[in-house]
Amino acid sequence: MDQQAYEAGKKAYQEGDWAQAAERLAGALGPGEHDGGADHLLGNALMKLGMYNDAARAYADALQDASYGKVGALSCNRARALVAAERYEEAADAARKALEDSSYATPYKAQMALGNALVKTGDVRGAGVAYRNAAIDETNPDPANALTRLGSCFMQLSRPVDAVEAYRTALDFSTPAESQDAIYAKLGSAYVAANRMSEAVDAFTQATSGSYQLTPTERANYEAAQKAAAAIASRGPSETDAFLQSAGYGLNASGSYDPLDPLGKSGELMPSPEDTGFFTISEQDLMNADDKARAKKKHRHGGLKAFLVILIILLVLAAVGGFAYYRGYGWPTQQSVTEGLLEAGPDGDYGSYLSSSVSAETRSEIQALLPEATSVEILGCDQSMTTSTVLARATLTGGGTQDYEVQLVRDGISWKVVSVSLSYASQSDGTSASSSSSSTSSTSSNATTDSSSSTSADTSSNSGTTTSEGTASSSTSASE
Repeated sequence: MDQQAYEAGKKAYQEGDWAQAAERLAGALGPGEHDGGADHLLGNALMKLGMYNDAARAYADALQDASYGKVGALSCNRARALVAAERYEEAADAARKALEDSSYATPYKAQMALGNALVKTGDVRGAGVAYRNAAIDETNPDPANALTRLGSCFMQLSRPVDAVEAYRTALDFSTPAESQDAIYAKLGSAYVAANRMSEAVDAFTQATSGSYQLTPTERANYEAAQKAAAAIASRGPSETDAFLQSAGYGLNASGSYDPLDPLGKSGELMPSPEDTGFFTISEQDLMNADDKARAKKKHRHGGLKAFLVILIILLVLAAVGGFAYYRGYGWPTQQSVTEGLLEAGPDGDYGSYLSSSVSAETRSEIQALLPEATSVEILGCDQSMTTSTVLARATLTGGGTQDYEVQLVRDGISWKVVSVSLSYASQSDGTSASSSSSSTSSTSSNATTDSSSSTSADTSSNSGTTTSEGTASSSTSASE
């Protein structure tokens, strides 16, 4: 490889001179020569120039250099180039190859490329699965884009109820800096298809509040929704039936629009209302959706009620769980953790009950205090959301008892020990006094001692922040 030409091409690329970068990088390689770094940059430059077939070839050449790696990023970029070049079958294969790379850090990009390719091949269901996977990928900084495309797939599958949910979720994930007008317009069309005209009017009104211009189809849907809403308000006959019929939607035997069968096909492709499609079912379930829809047609209303009941139950359980967490409850409980620690003794698996923040020195001190006990009795527990103190009494194997004061901290929904100290009854007033010693014998059978030293464990928590970077773009020219 001509290193001087490569460096010149790399510099031109960094300066945004795509044409000069492509020329220099192409000249850096001899006939039949492949270099992952040079071919990768060449492919990116060619994508910027709109030379998609050449870019796809450059990415393929980069993949020939096994030492370069980056199979996921190169295959994803190649899939984007092939989609732009209208070579959709090849694009789908390239996107699948990117997803096979377990080291690929941003698989949502390959899922988006796969969805874009499958939509063009007519595999709308497969595209929907890909868009769903992209939307739920935690590394995706812009799930709204994937959710919007997912909604379009639902519309093509004549599942407007699911499309409504996809568009509404997309609005939840879109930021104020992003224009939501286009999503609101699509949501309005989905509401019309679902025969929810008042909501459709609201969505279209929001869509047109800014500079967004409705498409002819969206404009027709908006006008139909307005007429239907006005007719409902005046309790007069709706003028929407003619529009729906002319748009291809069917009328039932009585000559009116059937919202459960907008295509006039006796429920074909219509899901149960509680079926939220790509969010809750597997790919195999999606392939069998049509057959299941027919079987569920008679039960769709009952299914919706069941869904709402389950949703309410889940919300109640979540509220109860939050309240229990706030009040200091957890699993395992503070009492069971304390019992397990004291029963384990100095030679048992006591370390599993200790917090990861406890130092090695404190662990040794705690070990020295642990008894050889035949049983443990919990005398009391003072608990809060993040810390708890448990008073316990151990019956020693050599006879007699010993009281312990155990300090615990919250560890997720469970509790971990950070400090153990011996507790003695005051001879003057009957109250208890707490003390601990790192040199006290763990097998002592004497219930009282003349001197003690306390042990404590400093707790600390480290929190990490994870940042994800990436830019969301539906443009096929964005390259990694």
